Amino acid sequence: MAETQSSVREVIPDIGGNFTLDQGVIDELPSGSRVLEASSFGSSAWTRTARIKVQLSDGSSKQYFVKFATEGGDVMMEGEFNSMTELHKLAPSFVPRPYAWGKFHSAGPVTHFFLCDFIDMENEMPDPVAFCARLAEIHLKSQSPTGQFGFPVPNCHGKIVQSNEWHPSWTSFFTKLLVSFFKIELGINGPWPEYQQAFEVIVKTVVPQLLDPLQDSGRVLKPSLVHGDLWEENAAINLSTGEPVVFDASAFYAHNEYELGTWRRETIKFGRSHFNQYLRNIPPSEPVEQWDDRVRLYSLKFNLAHMIGWPGAPFVREEYVSLRGLI
Repeated sequence: MAETQSSVREVIPDIGGNFTLDQGVIDELPSGSRVLEASSFGSSAWTRTARIKVQLSDGSSKQYFVKFATEGGDVMMEGEFNSMTELHKLAPSFVPRPYAWGKFHSAGPVTHFFLCDFIDMENEMPDPVAFCARLAEIHLKSQSPTGQFGFPVPNCHGKIVQSNEWHPSWTSFFTKLLVSFFKIELGINGPWPEYQQAFEVIVKTVVPQLLDPLQDSGRVLKPSLVHGDLWEENAAINLSTGEPVVFDASAFYAHNEYELGTWRRETIKFGRSHFNQYLRNIPPSEPVEQWDDRVRLYSLKFNLAHMIGWPGAPFVREEYVSLRGLI
């Protein structure tokens, strides 16, 4: 997917700047609302974000958060709306309430938006006990509408469209997802024979070695709804309640342990205390002895996403080469 920031700047001003809200967004506000202010708020790598202050028909005030994207924005905004909607159904105090996604009415760059509740947040690491309890609740309560792994609509991890079509086999689903990200990363960062050979070994040998046993020998693997991109930049503390809150989801139904893959990356602040608390809520899947290797394998997808978004980080490719040691 193309970078969206360059042309979205033509639509939304820099942080703190006020702008005239497009009628497409206004139409999604409650009937009788009067927009008091629309101003850029916060930051995002691939989009622009803003806060909307409105007066409702009963005279009360309310604030909304809106995200905008241009190139490829339809997939990004629809995907995030559906991701957040499914998560909010299961944990309404953990996820800002989503309202709509749509398209600007005005001329100019084709722009899409996602509208949700505005929550005043503090960008601090959430308490491991409360955070992991809420996350585990989503994983345990969620039910795939098809009984398979995937998601009803395409969505994006960052700016990358994910391969999330339904599949009954977790091994097959994850393999397709990993290969799709690998091909994009290779196109951006160029070839490296040792890395490419290592990836081929991982796909052909390591992935089935670690994931096939989850659904072998009569084992049933439940597809759980995952946030899909759960690192410290997508989690915060709700200042009104003191409770943890998550956002910027790229959800799908997966093996629940996939969610922890991003925590395994060296640069991520979620650490041992979060792993320990999560496992108190949901123990490792069988075979238990492969838990750590599975989470390490899942982390490779998140490393690829990082390499695509921020090219040139060699440690990611080195991790693939070292993972051959799992054979």
